[in-house]
Amino acid sequence: MSKKAKMKDDGNYLDDVENEAITKTLEAGKIVREVREEAVKKVKVGESLLSIAEFVENAIVEKGGMPAFPCNVSINEQAAHATPGVNDSSLFKEGDLVKLDIGAHIDGYIADTAVTVDLGDNENLLKAAEEALKKAIEAIEAGVETTYLGEIIETTILDFNVRPVVNLTGHGLLPYIQHAPPTIYNKKLERGAKIEEGMVIAIEPFATNGVGKVGDISKVEIYSLLKMKPLRMPVERKLLKEIEKYKTLPFARRWIQTEKADFALKRLVAQKVIKEYPVLAEISGGLVSQAEHTVIVEEGGCKQVT
Repeated sequence: MSKKAKMKDDGNYLDDVENEAITKTLEAGKIVREVREEAVKKVKVGESLLSIAEFVENAIVEKGGMPAFPCNVSINEQAAHATPGVNDSSLFKEGDLVKLDIGAHIDGYIADTAVTVDLGDNENLLKAAEEALKKAIEAIEAGVETTYLGEIIETTILDFNVRPVVNLTGHGLLPYIQHAPPTIYNKKLERGAKIEEGMVIAIEPFATNGVGKVGDISKVEIYSLLKMKPLRMPVERKLLKEIEKYKTLPFARRWIQTEKADFALKRLVAQKVIKEYPVLAEISGGLVSQAEHTVIVEEGGCKQVT
């Protein structure tokens, strides 16, 4: 995003060619903010995970955007990359800790947000992630080091007597790239990078009552395109043609209409044409909470997009 993006005296961004990225990012942010608020009200005991994911993705389209990635619906120890499969019949249960991670884009310009919904008694975990997010955003301005943001997130979460998930991070956002530099760890590191004016970044604290680390589990429902290449089998070529429209953004298995989709997906993964995103879960089985907002970095502060 252009570093020339400035605000008018009334707080509105200049709407010109140079600031097209700003305008579209703010538009995507408005969409996911509205959808997030609507989706949270629908997360209830007995409601299906699939109905929530489909509601989120359809609502984004109805409001003029496109999903930047499949709606993540992560339960309890799950932290990321969990989305319902085709004909998934899973229902929310009493006591579940539900994370909704939602992204929309306008012509590739992404806004990314997440919220935790507690169907049990986990208020402390929710507050840990939310307060860490709030304090990190308050500290963001051009020139701030990512190590400082990581320290704020870690210290805040520890103050709630729970742990940050140290191998999940916040990240930059670029056109059609959901995870771009800078990487913002949920802990203090010795080295980092400077946050620059005009950057679009997603701050994403995760808190857990487990050991503070996630690992892959075998379930995979999300993929993304790595590269285009000639393919031998017709079913492979049909799948590649279908997923080209997502460019480098993640897509869900349930979005695929191609015949023999599971076979074709495995073939494209093996040939390194597409990438898998296994579900990430806390390795000790501890509960995980998540909070996330997208911001645009400015001199002296930031603009919260979501």
